[in-house]
Amino acid sequence: MQRRRFGNTDLTVSTIGLGCYGMSGAYGPANDAESIATIRRALDLGVNLLDTSASYGKGHNHRLIGEAIRGRRHEVVIHSKSGSPRDGSADAVRGGGDPRYLRQTCEQSLKNLGIETLDVFCMSRVDPNVPVEESVGAMAELVKEGKTRFIALSECSAESLRRGRAVHPLASLQMEYSLFSRDAEEQGQIDACRELGLAMMAYAVLGRGMLSAEVPKVDEMAADDIRAGLPRFDSANVEKNLRLRAALEARSLSSPSPGQWHRVRARGPSSCRYLAQNRASTSRRMCAPRTSCSRQTSSRKSTASCRLVLRPALAIR
Repeated sequence: MQRRRFGNTDLTVSTIGLGCYGMSGAYGPANDAESIATIRRALDLGVNLLDTSASYGKGHNHRLIGEAIRGRRHEVVIHSKSGSPRDGSADAVRGGGDPRYLRQTCEQSLKNLGIETLDVFCMSRVDPNVPVEESVGAMAELVKEGKTRFIALSECSAESLRRGRAVHPLASLQMEYSLFSRDAEEQGQIDACRELGLAMMAYAVLGRGMLSAEVPKVDEMAADDIRAGLPRFDSANVEKNLRLRAALEARSLSSPSPGQWHRVRARGPSSCRYLAQNRASTSRRMCAPRTSCSRQTSSRKSTASCRLVLRPALAIR
C-alpha cells in the first residue's frame, strides 16, 4: 500500500483510507462483526487511515473502531470529526463550533474509542454562530493538553480555512471530491490547501456510489439509507447522471469499468470481499481522457503539494 505524508504533519498515511460511516447504519442495517473484520483486514492490507465521527451512530462508530483496533492502536491513524448537531429550529442550522461542545465531544470520543489521544480532531462544519477563530482556538487547547495531536476542518470555505490556519496550524481539509463533484476545485479549497500545505482529504470519491461498478438504485435502498434523500439520486436527476457516468466509462483509456478503479460496497456482509481490490487500485494510474463531457473536466494542476488523500472506502459516504 502506497503511503504519503499527511499534509504538514509527521503522520504517514495510506493513500486510500477506510471511511467508517456506513458501519453505523447510514445505508441501512450494518453488521458489527463484519465491520470489525473489515477494519482488521484493512489494517492487514496496509490501510492505516480510519475516518470516523462522534456523530456516526451517536458514538457507536467509535466503540466499534475501539474494539477493532484493540492491541493495534500503533498501526492506526484516526481522523475523527466532531459532528455538527442541528439546533432544532425550522431551518435546521448546523452548529458544533462552540468551544464547550468541541471539548466535550473530543473527550467523549477518546472514551468511546478507548484511546488517550486522537491523531486528528476535525471540526465537521464551521458554526455560523461562532467565529472560526474561536473554534480553532478551542481545538488548539486540546492539542496543548495532549487530547489530539493535530486539528483540521471539514466542509468549509477557502476563506474559513485561511482564517483558521492563522490561529493554529491545521493538518487538513475534508470535502467531497471526485469526478462527480468538483466544488473543491471551483470554490478554491484545493488552491487554499496547496497554499497552506494542508492535506486535502477527499470523501465520496465514487460519488456516493454513482461511479461504482454497481450503481445503487433508489427503489432498492433501505428505508434509512441517507442517499435516498440526495438530489443526485432523485428521479429527476438520476437518468442524466447515469448518462454522464456512461460517457465517462466510454472515455476511460485504462479501465473498462469505473468500478474497477475503487470497487466498493455500500454496506454490510460482503465488505471484506472488496478490500484487496481497493488496495490494488492504488497502483493503477489513470490516463486523462482525450475529450470530456460535463462534470468530467479536471484541473491539470498538480495536487502533490496539497497532498491529496482519498478516503473512499469500503463504506461509501
